[in-house]
Amino acid sequence: MYAFNYHRATDVNEAAGLAGKSIDAKLLAGGQSLVQAMKLRLASPSDIIDLGTIKGLAGIKKVGDAVEIGAMTRHADVAASTEIPCLAGLAREIGDRQVRHMGTIGGSLANSDPAADYPSAVLALGATIITNKRRIEADSFFKAMYETALEQGEIITAVSFPIPKRGAYKKFKHPASRFALVGVFVADTKTGPRVAVTGAGPFAFRLPEMEKALAAKFAPESVANIKIKPDGLNSDLHASSEYRAHLITVMAKRAVQAAIG
Repeated sequence: MYAFNYHRATDVNEAAGLAGKSIDAKLLAGGQSLVQAMKLRLASPSDIIDLGTIKGLAGIKKVGDAVEIGAMTRHADVAASTEIPCLAGLAREIGDRQVRHMGTIGGSLANSDPAADYPSAVLALGATIITNKRRIEADSFFKAMYETALEQGEIITAVSFPIPKRGAYKKFKHPASRFALVGVFVADTKTGPRVAVTGAGPFAFRLPEMEKALAAKFAPESVANIKIKPDGLNSDLHASSEYRAHLITVMAKRAVQAAIG
């Protein structure tokens, strides 16, 4: 690791102020990505602002027709929740037990790893990311690989998930890291079906063609023959873009089947 300044923020305003002083400052939530990157010297932040002791940033509560999850809520707590079963099911698939008990939903979304699980849930459920400055709709949040709509000094404080009629998440996981080579979240929401993909591209994205097909008939056969073009998809030593394109349709079909039971 390189040398850095460590700060333990007492509230969100203090954390935002510290983060806004330097473009090289980083917020520490669960640390499951940042600390590893620092150990490998892939990241060298000038300052680390620890959010772990700020009160009120963790917890799950129902607010009207939505469930609001604090940014510092651990994956394990989401996995054990009952408010949105399909979201809890996704959380149970994240990493291993150690990762689930340290990683946080806010940290995952802010990091926007191309193979992270939560981005697909945020998009498929039509969630709203709540920060110390504003509310950001899911469709406007993910911008590029490891890039989101968050501005310097802006901190995720919670995520609001509308409760769907039904939904499910299925992924083809890397056997070692358990990250998604391809993950597909399908949700039947009040505004219609939504289908989101993670792991296949530089960042999570929706599939309008599958959403249209499911709006006509919410069944596995509606998406079974939809072919996804490999253009722009990730291609690496783990899977080619063509294979990932094929997996999107396979995982979408499985997700729809799981959603209808």
